Amino acid sequence: MINMSHNVGQVLLLALLFAATASAEVSKPNIVIMLADDMGFGEVQCLNPERGKIKTPRLDAIARSGMIFTDAHGGSSVCTPTRYGLLTGRYAWRTRLQSGVLTGGDSLIAEDRLTLPEMLSQHGYRTAIVGKWHLGMLFDGKDNKGDVPVGAKVTDGPLDHGHFDEFHGFHHSRQIKIWVDDDKVTEHIQPVEMLPKLTQQAVSFIKNTKDNEQPFFLYVPWNSPHSPVVPSDDWKGKSGLNEHADFVMQTDHSFGKVMDALRDVGKLDNTLVICSCDNGTSAPTSKMQKLHELGHFPSGNLRGSKADIWDGGHRVPFIASWPAVIKPDSKSDQLVCLTDMMATFADILGAELPDETAEDSLSFLPTLRGEASERKTVIHHSVSGFFAIRQDNWKLSVCPGSGGWSKPKPTSKNWEVAKESGAPLVQLIDLSTDLSEQNNLAADQPNRVTSMRNLLDTQIARGRSTPGAPQKNDAPIDVEKRPKK
Repeated sequence: MINMSHNVGQVLLLALLFAATASAEVSKPNIVIMLADDMGFGEVQCLNPERGKIKTPRLDAIARSGMIFTDAHGGSSVCTPTRYGLLTGRYAWRTRLQSGVLTGGDSLIAEDRLTLPEMLSQHGYRTAIVGKWHLGMLFDGKDNKGDVPVGAKVTDGPLDHGHFDEFHGFHHSRQIKIWVDDDKVTEHIQPVEMLPKLTQQAVSFIKNTKDNEQPFFLYVPWNSPHSPVVPSDDWKGKSGLNEHADFVMQTDHSFGKVMDALRDVGKLDNTLVICSCDNGTSAPTSKMQKLHELGHFPSGNLRGSKADIWDGGHRVPFIASWPAVIKPDSKSDQLVCLTDMMATFADILGAELPDETAEDSLSFLPTLRGEASERKTVIHHSVSGFFAIRQDNWKLSVCPGSGGWSKPKPTSKNWEVAKESGAPLVQLIDLSTDLSEQNNLAADQPNRVTSMRNLLDTQIARGRSTPGAPQKNDAPIDVEKRPKK
């Protein structure tokens, strides 16, 4: 006679062992962050189906396999500060850099600041960056903005200040011909070679993990479609629009090649992949006006573009794939900032972050699991140093105009015109009904303006926007910034 209770017990035991093993695997997933450069919210077809004309089949496929976030933001509307926030969980305007970007020099990341790769290393991860650094770099101890010889020693870069295990890539677009491996300049290349070389290097890194059980963190900040706009010959003309659109399509293909590599080594299911961008599309280098005439709107229905305080400057594509956890073809309107990586990955690992770490980072892990996350506010920052704060669906921009490169720009003349006309010098927008930021409600709701401005001031003064002990900013912060005459 068959012993049914014995068989049932064995089945239950095997099920428990399988669940425990699966849980252990999920608790330390591989992590890949791929970050496009100057690729606005509306450049990805699935995010902008009616006003987007660029085909992005690989990103669309990643979105179908995972989760689209429709309300995700860079920590700034330009490059360097967003990258600082991603790697530290802290807004960059708390540092010495309170407008613009770095072009070289000492690292923006203090050597003793805990970074995302360092935190992951403490939990057994191998860490690598393949791509653009743009957070300060010295060559042979010098801030060399011109030619740099092969063999030059690199400091203030991803190894000693980012705390990565390895680095393959370049500093920023003005030095795009200078290829660095770890802490040495190893060769000079042509700009058109950069995206294919980064793609090959990222794929090679993943393939080398095939027989290695150590979890890994791979950060891939692409050079594209930022200028120089240099699609490869086999991508020129593919969009039917212009070279920027061709370069977006080639970038989309590179996203897909990394996913293919993960699938090929059998590590796709337990790898959390984040696909995003640092800020909106650059209007000058994309020839945005011409794209509009051709029916393509890189910012979708958002107002503004790269550098602006309007959402077109900093609302970015954000797609998460993690087959072991995320339900396919899901969508979230949860407010997210790229500073949230640190808290999210710590949450996955069950790690406690010290008070002096990740001061502006909140976990979106609950959202990946289909639940609500904690973030209700986020602070935006423009290229010229102007602030805005989101609270639920309300947005208060502490300036008139774009705060960046779009018209009206934050010049002293435009500021005085706004002041003399009696128009409010702030913008209060209800994004639930006015996503394109056309209807300024500041004059009608002064109490809300006051309360949101107080919230902004409090989060700045406390040195953090998250729960925890107050911290110090690195320098005084001028919220009431006015253009110089």
